[in-house]
Amino acid sequence: MQVHPCGPLRGVITVPGDKSISHRAVMLGALANGTTHITGFLMGEDCLSTIDCFRKMGVEIEIGEDEVVVEGVGLHGLSAPEETLYTGNSGTTTRLLCGILAGQSFSSTLSGDASIQKRPMGRVIKPLREMGASIEGKSDNYCPLHLYPSELCGIEYRLPVASAQLKSAILLAGLYAEGQTTVIEPAPSRDHTERMFRALGVEVETHGNTIVLEPPEDLHAVDIAVPGDISSAAFFLVAGAVIPGSELTIQNVGVNPTRSGILDVLRDMGADIVEGNFRDGAEPVCDLTVKHSGLHGVEIGGAIIPRLIDELPVIAVAAAFAEGETVIRDAAELKVKESNRIAAMVTELKKAGVDVEETDDGMIIRGGRQPHGASFETYKDHRIAMSLAVLALAAEGGSRIDEPEVVSISYPGFFDTLNRLGG
Repeated sequence: MQVHPCGPLRGVITVPGDKSISHRAVMLGALANGTTHITGFLMGEDCLSTIDCFRKMGVEIEIGEDEVVVEGVGLHGLSAPEETLYTGNSGTTTRLLCGILAGQSFSSTLSGDASIQKRPMGRVIKPLREMGASIEGKSDNYCPLHLYPSELCGIEYRLPVASAQLKSAILLAGLYAEGQTTVIEPAPSRDHTERMFRALGVEVETHGNTIVLEPPEDLHAVDIAVPGDISSAAFFLVAGAVIPGSELTIQNVGVNPTRSGILDVLRDMGADIVEGNFRDGAEPVCDLTVKHSGLHGVEIGGAIIPRLIDELPVIAVAAAFAEGETVIRDAAELKVKESNRIAAMVTELKKAGVDVEETDDGMIIRGGRQPHGASFETYKDHRIAMSLAVLALAAEGGSRIDEPEVVSISYPGFFDTLNRLGG
């Protein structure tokens, strides 16, 4: 795909539904008693993989024009799949399903595409085994994973890193465990699972960084409205901030405090971002308006990292256009995403003439020089692809982006939206 520098981006848009919430809505809707109507569902490849897996376990799921309808089978109503549960490129589907499948009375096998088969699963396997799960994986760490009938017991588990996927896998297994399940985080990670549990009648309490779950007898279906994904909005927030003359409004964006680190960092860098039309429900939602402004470098690390881990690639793009030095640290988790996002972004930013240095757990970006166009590689990673598109739009000269179709994992209409805004 050829990408050329553009003039100001202007307009009002919405972004697709939140990926994390969409996954959880299908999973918990399937385990609930009753019918769950999901509006705003993300029709991306990852979330469709979750639907496919639950259909293979006997759950009726109808995809309509405006909603997804899940006919719940109850906590103990899943059926043994007749084939491997294929999770595609979705780490969330794979890791959260581990927690659910660990407590079933049937055997199952989980696997995904080539990328998933290279992503480590040992961090999830370890606590589930401590709960009594019987799991075998390739080299004891990789898909395909084989799960066998087990009786689970609640444990107290201290997470080695702040990870919503790991936390959620343990809590989902806790639905099937005897006794209380307690998870202690080193720093808060996204809390969509806990919020949705409470909505469905599960007793889960949060005390600081400690989450305590009492296993329920059943879950009660509720309708779920999925807000716009702040991770998808992030690309437009950065584009609006760095492309001169731009002014964009992104409507109905989820601004859960455990996910809104991108707003804090961009504002610290000098971005002009205003929240409006705030609504507080199961998930807080608002409209975000961004205007072009001069940015400056900042330091990003510590407790804020779990709140913006998926947005760090596009934050690196913002840093390339900012005056001064930006340091990203404590982000080693980026190495085990769909790609090694640290190495990928450093390599591609260098192609554009950016002064950037890779570190063990992040990168150092020295802004102030105008990036130029280049031929970019996406590494089959949707967030790398969209980040590079923003870079290309704001760079001098034309660029080429390989395999742009990978954006369909989380944002199928991304390039159409950019074109509509003047990109």
